[in-house]
Amino acid sequence: MAKKKEEASAKNVTLTKNHIQPLGDRVVVEREESETVTAGGIVLPDTAKDKPARGKVISVGAGRLLKDGTRAKPQVKPGDRVVFNSYAGEPFKLGETELVLMREEDILAVVE
Repeated sequence: MAKKKEEASAKNVTLTKNHIQPLGDRVVVEREESETVTAGGIVLPDTAKDKPARGKVISVGAGRLLKDGTRAKPQVKPGDRVVFNSYAGEPFKLGETELVLMREEDILAVVE
């Protein structure tokens, strides 16, 4: 019975900065869901969907290390919605959530 409680609590992982802290100029992003219906009304199966190139920043590192030994302040912060290269970063799972770990330079824009 205790084992089932542990499994249930492991599935309910809340994404906070305490769960994963990227190093240096790395950023953790949660991808947005891809569209399931085209503009013309055609329903796309999972295999035909493109990887979305937008997402929400979950956590950021301390910043890029400069030649003089100081760190450049990151340009993004947790909660920002961003656009990035569709094949950027390294995908991984934290609990049931799929995340992407990428360099800050792979982020193209912040969406307001």
